[in-house]
Amino acid sequence: MEDDLQAGDGTLAPASSITAPPIAPIPLPPPMLAAIPRPPAARHGSVDGSESDREGSAPPHSSAAAPDEYEVSEESRIVRERQEKVRQELLLKRKAYAMAVPTKPEAVRARLRRLGEPVTLFGERDMERRDRLRAIMVRLDAEGELERLLKAHDDEEQAAAAAASEGVEGEEGPIKYPFFTVGSKELLDARVDIAKYSLARAGARLERARRRREDPDEDPDAESEMVLQQAGGFSLDCSELGDDRPLTGCSFSNDGSLLATSSWSGITKIWSMPHVRKVSTLKGHTDRATDVVFSPVDNCLATASADRTAKLWSTDGSLLRSFDGHTDRLCRIAFHPSGKYLATASFDKSWRLWDINTGVELLYQEGHSRRLYGICFHPDGSLAASCGLDALARVWDLRTGRSIFALQGHVKEVLGICFSPNGYHLATAGEDNTCRIWDLRKKKCIYVIPAHACIISQVKFEPQEGYFLATASDFKPVKTLIGHEGRVTDLDITGDGQTIATVGHDKTIKIWACKSENSAMDVDDDPPS
Repeated sequence: MEDDLQAGDGTLAPASSITAPPIAPIPLPPPMLAAIPRPPAARHGSVDGSESDREGSAPPHSSAAAPDEYEVSEESRIVRERQEKVRQELLLKRKAYAMAVPTKPEAVRARLRRLGEPVTLFGERDMERRDRLRAIMVRLDAEGELERLLKAHDDEEQAAAAAASEGVEGEEGPIKYPFFTVGSKELLDARVDIAKYSLARAGARLERARRRREDPDEDPDAESEMVLQQAGGFSLDCSELGDDRPLTGCSFSNDGSLLATSSWSGITKIWSMPHVRKVSTLKGHTDRATDVVFSPVDNCLATASADRTAKLWSTDGSLLRSFDGHTDRLCRIAFHPSGKYLATASFDKSWRLWDINTGVELLYQEGHSRRLYGICFHPDGSLAASCGLDALARVWDLRTGRSIFALQGHVKEVLGICFSPNGYHLATAGEDNTCRIWDLRKKKCIYVIPAHACIISQVKFEPQEGYFLATASDFKPVKTLIGHEGRVTDLDITGDGQTIATVGHDKTIKIWACKSENSAMDVDDDPPS
């Protein structure tokens, strides 16, 4: 058995039965191939000669390979620098959004003050101020100065707090809003006078409304329908060239016998009605006249100008008084229903209340974050409403000086504002091409009038009952007054509601008269005193 061998398939076979296979020849080694010369590295950024292929490769065996390195062109260098700049900007933005920045406006101002930067810039909003703070902090962080500045100021605050705790006097704490300032004796007397006047007017208005509601012969719906039919009969009655520059404002006198217009030339003119003949010319402003308004009780009128002043005139053209104090151009002005006070709105973000008899500034009122444009008074004389380029309107209580509420809804600048004679409706108009009607009882917008295709610069209610509304640029349109060839800047309505005057950039005065059969609107015999 020891001579047996194991076959390849795993079985055992006798050794004598297995034939030995022939021996294969030993293979010879392959011949040595000649070294193939490597092509020279490509220039100008080719794939074969890229830096990624060359990186980590063996160094050349001879100095002849040194000239084959990259030669970067000027265009490639500029592109790389631009890409690096963009990359750095992206990194800065990423770092900025990852940085903790205060969200409250007071905290943002405090941080800017700590960094020695301006607390606010002209026309800057809260979000813009926060973005500016973020950019400043990122820049200081990149320069390595942020921690040093914050630490130094923290040390100062700690030292100031320690000194205050030791009884150091004369240091004031941060301002808390709302804050109040001490008013003058004249302002106190004016508030008392306005309160007495407005209470009597409000009582008379409510008594009249109560009497109309309880009277079976009164039909408000029928009366409103009749007035709207009359308003639908307005047509162009007269057109007159008012000045050689665009007109900015117009106002009827209390009895409707006179019309005053203001223009960019700085001149105000008084015209007789209904034939629009010039009576007198008022010259005194050194810049554009922006508005004009007649007193509701006296035979005088007031004008506003871009020369930062308002002036009081008599109808014969003599100057009675000048109101100086604003630091920027004036826009709209308004007389208080009592005729004793004048309100002026200015681009210095404030409106002021003046005593027309003494010329004393009674009230300096702030509250808007941007330029102020319009101002008007409640028919009772208790409230004032202001609007401005911050897309906001505010209602103020003249008896207490408080801001009652803000009317938020317009998406662009608010240019026109007017109270309704009913006492609880307020109309605003602006650059968003809409007019909004607000209910003061509900403190919200009840109707939006998208009637214009461009900005609305002025809005006024019919002065008797507020049955219709006139806008310059009707709830539903009652009548469209087409005639101006340029932007309409201002309008006014006579006390009986039968005549509308409009002025515009086409330098013309246009008088619109009611031509309906019922040409006279019934005027209440017992108006509020």
